[in-house]
Amino acid sequence: MSALGEAAFADLYRLHSRALWSYVYRVTGNAADADDIVQEAYLRMLSTDLPPLAGDEPKRYLFRIAGNLMADRWRRSSREHGGLDGVADRAAPPVSPPDHDVTRTFTELKPRERALLWLAYVEGEDHEGIAQALRVARGSVKVLLSRARARLRDRLAARGVVSRT
Repeated sequence: MSALGEAAFADLYRLHSRALWSYVYRVTGNAADADDIVQEAYLRMLSTDLPPLAGDEPKRYLFRIAGNLMADRWRRSSREHGGLDGVADRAAPPVSPPDHDVTRTFTELKPRERALLWLAYVEGEDHEGIAQALRVARGSVKVLLSRARARLRDRLAARGVVSRT
């Protein structure tokens, strides 16, 4: 086991596993993939000799590992299927009732857009945390997040859920 003791690992898992799984599930749209990625993220964290992490660092580290694992799957899928189209268009099954327009519209966004919005507005991550989790430049987060919000807003407006103001 890494420098992280058994009790510390149990606390880490208890505190962050649900949020991590929800994030991965919303981005990938697949419960089995979410299970695999979350398990692999914790396994990698355990097998890495890390210095002591304080505050939100363990959570950020887990989300970054999960983001890397999702990116690896998308790249592998891209090579195997000749593009990201199948992955990007795959919609996550709604957790809310099937006719819930916002949930359905959210699942239609590209995986990176879902990840950006989820990390910013559900997990409350700042731009630095989002940049680390998604392996993008910190300066890009603001632009990418703005585009993801605009795309979600435009899709919701097209369905009549929100106005185009």
